[in-house]
Amino acid sequence: MITGKDIVALGYQPGRWFSKALKHLKENPLEGQALKNYLDSCLPVTIPPHAKGPAYKKNIRAESELEINNVQSVFATMDELMKTPTVVSGAVMPDACPTGGIGQIPVGGVAVTKNAIHPNMHSADICCSVMMTSFGNIDPKKVLDAAHSITHFGPGGRDEFRDLPKELEERMLNNHFMGSKRSMQLAKYHLGTQGDGNHFLYVGRSEQTGETIMVTHHGSRGLGAKLFDEGMREAESFRRDISPLTARNNAWIPYDTKVGKAYWEALQIVREWTKLNHSTLHDATIATLKSTVQNRFWNEHNFVFKDDNDHFYHAKGATPLDDKFVPDSQNGLRLIPLNMAEPVLVVQGETTADNLGFAPHGAGRDVSRTAHRRSKADRSTEEIFAEETAGIDARFFSGEIDITELPSAYKNADRVQAQMKEFGLGKVVDRIQPYGCIMAGDWKKNAPWRKKKK
Repeated sequence: MITGKDIVALGYQPGRWFSKALKHLKENPLEGQALKNYLDSCLPVTIPPHAKGPAYKKNIRAESELEINNVQSVFATMDELMKTPTVVSGAVMPDACPTGGIGQIPVGGVAVTKNAIHPNMHSADICCSVMMTSFGNIDPKKVLDAAHSITHFGPGGRDEFRDLPKELEERMLNNHFMGSKRSMQLAKYHLGTQGDGNHFLYVGRSEQTGETIMVTHHGSRGLGAKLFDEGMREAESFRRDISPLTARNNAWIPYDTKVGKAYWEALQIVREWTKLNHSTLHDATIATLKSTVQNRFWNEHNFVFKDDNDHFYHAKGATPLDDKFVPDSQNGLRLIPLNMAEPVLVVQGETTADNLGFAPHGAGRDVSRTAHRRSKADRSTEEIFAEETAGIDARFFSGEIDITELPSAYKNADRVQAQMKEFGLGKVVDRIQPYGCIMAGDWKKNAPWRKKKK
């Protein structure tokens, strides 16, 4: 009986088509030229990258020397990304910045594909998102203090919030990607945690109503990271078969396959878990203050969205304006944070030919974290912190200041807002003015393995 090794010995590259061919050959033995003819007929049709990709919308303009290199790098990586054979259109937002090698979707990038989900275009931080809750007329310090006693930044998990809704557990168990014991452990272990990096818990006051509002920012933690890894493995398996010349980073899962449908459903499960994670922290803060929810809404800004057809909108750090992308939309309102010393914008908007239904997700960066640290090397961390957080209650959960999350690490907020208006990327209907903010901080500075090494 012929085996996979026999097929490889005949000069064929292993692929998904092997299993179907081997099953056929088991039932219908062939040899010689007849075998070659049959195997040739099984070879998948490959799709080459575009020689030149379709045009994309450039909703960004360099306004300083510092921004020129950043914008040029964004365009260079988008030019290459658009050559991916599934891509039909795209857009770049004013907060765009590169996040990897040439061809990797930048932060602030939107890539629209046909019948294809690209895991690397939503990245490991699946469903990174923001949620707001209005606490009404209450002292913002009380809200920040209560939230500080409840939230959790940095690695690890917690025991207080391990109960998942039964329906969510069942959906996970019935999904090809989410049904493992490890996924269930992560879903329970990381509930009530916010991670690190640029994730935050922010408290401020609405310009329109004066109400105190809490905003949380985080993604799907270990649960989403695990799904990303599995999605990338599946996408790479398809890439080798159907588009071997496409860059590995831009591999995709065809939606019209059983695996594609399962991956799409897994993304929706992760979305539901992430919303639950936000709500868990907000509800616990409400309970601690013996208060009530006056208003609440949320939106993701790092996800894959689908329209009524078979087009998928990969938003790597872009806020969906169009209600068709947000099934639980409330009055079309969306949140766009800038930095800890600036307001969180409340925006509304519609799809246009330029924005494709999206807005920026924040202020973005012009330089890397490492470059920003170098630029501040002549001053102490404490001096930088005191200057940049004057007037706000800025806290780092780990107790160690991370200067790469201070306001100067981000693009000029006024310029981002001006370009939003210039390019028609949503209308600001309210601003949540800052009172204070909690971030993870440099938790690695005193990490257990470093203490042990010392």
